Amino acid sequence: MRATLPHSRLRRDGGTHSVRKAVALTAVAVMSAGLLAGCADDGGGKSSGSSDGKGKTTITLGLFGTMGFKEAGLYSEYEKLHPDIKIAENVIERNENYYPPLLNHLTTNSGLQDVQAVEVGNIAEIVDTQAAKLEDLSKTPGVSKANWVEWKWEQATTKDGQTVGLGTDIGPMAICYRKDLFEQAGLPTDRDEVGKLWAGDWNKLVSVGEQYQKKAPKGTSFMDSPGGLLNAILSSEKDRFYDSSGQVIYKTNPAVKNAFNLTAKAAKEGLVGAQTQFQPTWDQTIANTKFASVACPPWMLGYIKGKSKADAAGKWDVAVAPKSGNWGGSFLSVPKSGKHVKQASELVAWLTAPEQQAKLFSVQGSFPSAPSAYTMPEVTGAKNEMTGEAPIGTVFAEAAKSIPVQTIGPKDQIIQQGLTDNGVILVTKGKSAADAWETATKTIDNNLEK
Repeated sequence: MRATLPHSRLRRDGGTHSVRKAVALTAVAVMSAGLLAGCADDGGGKSSGSSDGKGKTTITLGLFGTMGFKEAGLYSEYEKLHPDIKIAENVIERNENYYPPLLNHLTTNSGLQDVQAVEVGNIAEIVDTQAAKLEDLSKTPGVSKANWVEWKWEQATTKDGQTVGLGTDIGPMAICYRKDLFEQAGLPTDRDEVGKLWAGDWNKLVSVGEQYQKKAPKGTSFMDSPGGLLNAILSSEKDRFYDSSGQVIYKTNPAVKNAFNLTAKAAKEGLVGAQTQFQPTWDQTIANTKFASVACPPWMLGYIKGKSKADAAGKWDVAVAPKSGNWGGSFLSVPKSGKHVKQASELVAWLTAPEQQAKLFSVQGSFPSAPSAYTMPEVTGAKNEMTGEAPIGTVFAEAAKSIPVQTIGPKDQIIQQGLTDNGVILVTKGKSAADAWETATKTIDNNLEK
């Protein structure tokens, strides 16, 4: 998600294979052989799921990034439980490359896998325009609405009550910070004390940034980037870019303009770095310890680890954010045109059950959208190399409980990216907040008209 909604997922090591930004060599090859090849033999609208002639049914999944089901051993576990099922996944590294073909295949009702992942930034468009092509998974045996946080379930549910995707993970927002840099700047380092500094108000966080900057270790900024800060603030707002009727309101919504202006203030004062998230220059600021804090859903810890030098291990901690928000998350859907709709629906129900979500978090860092998983040992006992003994599962679980129910629109990603990558970043280059806002809104409106 650069400074926008996450287009990608991260390997647990956070490493070089960020779904979003990594070079997608293997994945692009898979795209050709996967989604696109999947449409080569679609035979009039059926998916590539098949029987292998030995009594086994192959269920295919079209995914983006590293969703972690395979890495967590979930496919192997399911195949042992169901000896007649074989599972194969086709992965495209970046959602930017995955979603347009998926939308095209859904529109033409061909070339689809038995199971298709959908990123949260795209789920509104899928629900609004493609629901008729997808199974209502609420009717799958074993699926209960109560297993998911309410807003996650609602995001994939049509107005007439069809749930066309089951939630995998969510991205409850916290603030990750460098304890050593905070100490050098005269700030507390205990995570509870840090959280109290900015509790309930993003303005307080910026004020803490001003305190930090007065005694900042040479060459460091309080936060990583303007895009990261703006994204964090907006993620905690109930209404952002669309109203409940589906109208675009981002230019007239005071919450968006206030978030933009507060971030621009931080940028003008030099409290944030001048980089765009998930670009190589931003990666270098992680490696060279150039910032002291970053808006931080669980998967961000993996990214930090992947870009940090070895001596950074254990120097980070996690504090609650001023207000809870969500950054990221995905769904699994089942096209009606598949050859094995029943088996695919059953697999999706199993993969997204609380027990499996907890296992996925313990291996991949994808935080469960199932509240009952928050008390499971895989979550409560979770640790991360970058944050040492910090109880990250507990911190993120607490954040997850108060995430606002947001209105998600079909073009959220375009708007979010325009505000960050084409907007507030310009303040770090010398533009005024007003000029940066004007540039952002022109870019967004042009893209919305396409």
